This record gives sequence, C-alpha cells and structure tokens, in this order.
Amino acid sequence: MATVACSYTHAIALLHCLLFFSIPQAQQPQVPPSALNQKPCNTVSAIFVFGDSTVDPGNNNYLATPLKSNFPPYGRDFLGHLATGRFTNGRLATDFLASYLGLKDQVPPYLDWTLGASELETGVSFASAGSGYDLLTAQISGVIPVLHQLDYFKDYLAKLDLLMGRRRSQDLIRQAVFVVSAGTNDFVVNYLSVPIRQQRFNLQDYQNFLLHNIRDFLQFEEFDQQGLEELGAQKIVVVGLPPMGCLPIVITLNWKGGFGDRGCIQAYNALSRDFNEKLQIELRYLQSRFAADGGQILYANIYDPLINLILSPSKFGFADAANGCCGTGLVEAALLCNLKSIVCSDASKYVFWDSIHPTEKTYFIVFNSLRQLIDRAC
Repeated sequence: MATVACSYTHAIALLHCLLFFSIPQAQQPQVPPSALNQKPCNTVSAIFVFGDSTVDPGNNNYLATPLKSNFPPYGRDFLGHLATGRFTNGRLATDFLASYLGLKDQVPPYLDWTLGASELETGVSFASAGSGYDLLTAQISGVIPVLHQLDYFKDYLAKLDLLMGRRRSQDLIRQAVFVVSAGTNDFVVNYLSVPIRQQRFNLQDYQNFLLHNIRDFLQFEEFDQQGLEELGAQKIVVVGLPPMGCLPIVITLNWKGGFGDRGCIQAYNALSRDFNEKLQIELRYLQSRFAADGGQILYANIYDPLINLILSPSKFGFADAANGCCGTGLVEAALLCNLKSIVCSDASKYVFWDSIHPTEKTYFIVFNSLRQLIDRAC
C-alpha cells in the first residue's frame, strides 16, 4: 500500500481549518421527489444513526465545541433555509433514507430537548461532527466519541420504555435500521495529522485498532459492556470510508502540483480502499455470528459512487469536483464558512459544499446508489 505522510505544519494548518474561522438567492435542491417516500417495505419502524459530521443533523449545537454549522450559509437549501447544524447546504443521506423508508423527511438530533414522542419513536441521530472510532479523535475536537454515543442510545432506550412500555419498545428496536458512519476523522484529523497515535501504532496497527473498536461498538465482548447487538439492534448498516484523498482540504494541504491543477491525493485514497477491504472482512466475520440470531450487518460502499462522480463530474451534472462551494473552496469548513464567505450561486454544480463535506445533491447520489442495499435491510 502507498505510504501516507502529513507534515506537522500541515497538521497544524488542518486543525486550524477544522476548528476555527453575500449569500446569493438560494437555489432549489435538484433532487427528484419521486425517488423518495416510496417505502420499500413495511417492516422498518425507525432509523437510528451514529457517527460523525456526515450524519450529524445538529447534535454539536448542544456541545461546547467549535465544530458547529448552525449558521448561514450552511442550510441554505434546507427546508426554510434553516442552518440546523448539518454540515452541508441541505439534507444528508440519512434524511433521504428516512424519507425513502416512509418514516419522516429528516432525522433529528437526539440532543434536541424539544423532540416529541413521535420524533423519538421514529428515530434520531446520535452522531457528532468531528467524531471517530478512536476516542482521541473526538477529544481533539471536544465532541462525542462514537463508542460513547452508545451511552446516549441507552438513555434513549430508557425514555422509549417510558413512552411505549418495555415490550413495545423492544419490538421497535428489533425492526429499526441502524446506520454507522465514521472513520475519516480518525485518519485525516487524528493519525495523519497529530503525532500522538503514530508513536504507538504503525498505520496497519492503527487500522486494526479502529477495527477492534468497531467490533466493540457492534458487539461488545469486554467488561460486560453492551454493543448495538446486545442492545437489540437487528439491522445494522456500516458505512465505509470515502476517497479521503479527494477531500478539497486534503488536496490543499498535500498537493505538490500547480495551483490550477488539483488532483486527488492517491496515497489517501489507497488508504481508504485498504481500510474498506479490512472492514468488509471484519463485518463478514461479525455477520457470521450475528446471523444465528436473525440479525444483519451490511457494508455500505460509498467509495465507488463518490470516486465515480469526482472523476467524471459532468456525467452527473457537476461543474466542480475539486473545490467546495463555500469561500475559496480550498480550506473553509465550520466557522471558516460563514456569512462573510463568498458562496457559489448554485450548489448543485458542486460535489462539495465546503472543503470537507458534500453538497445535498452529492448526498442524494450516494443515497441513491445504496437503495438496493437498503431494500436488503428490510
């Protein structure tokens, strides 16, 4: 596998971009409404989401962290042009999934204390932007580690028991779909940018460390703690890594070519592919044990649909796949993408909204590529 390196100077720049600081008329999102609300099955009761900013609808709004996006121009194309805390211009792939399953149009953040019974009973997201499978990844940004998101889920289960009764709540959990999406921050923000983990792990050992944490999250075997399986989950979808080398900020901090000729960093993409292969092997092993109880653990491949539209953007109606819509599109994210930023007039022409996160249109394409997998989860 190709060697991945990131200088300490790049690390500091990356963390600065991630952690610190005339919008045109909003365009209507170009997402075909006919593709949603089709409800492929009648057995899914709710959706529960764990992970990072790719699936965080606003939990970080309630945390003391600079990794927030509850301000314009984020949410510019969301319903009511609201900046909900989603790190994009509109909806996330999990919002499209919830709509497709006929549950609701958007998945709310669990930490929103105003949520009513109907919202709680149809599912919530526990995800926290900046998080990862490594506890240190979340500590860097002051957010909720993926492993600790299970604690919030346990709190949710106690509330659900009060709302519905123990038997009905157990039935709801068994019929729900669980989505887990994380890992990018563990490499881009943590291992490849901060020297702490490199002193303990080589790259292969760090991948194995993350895989061990994923196994614990799904099926805890140590210290009598409970993973998703022990907490009642029967339908779990684990999302693989994207082509990390194509994130605009990764290109900016690692590109050795000319300024006007920005290409993906192949070493990072090779790392994504390598980890995804190992993740699939791990999930197949867990599935072999999980199947005895009638459960499903499915792998969601987002690398291929993303790399396809990044390498051939015009085929999907995009004009730019190397820069974000917000600001210069090179480094802006979170507080750096703000009301003073120059923003593109039509986000649907861009693969990325800021230097890290996809646009709503990109999220929809990724969701659409996974519909057959979703049908299997039914």
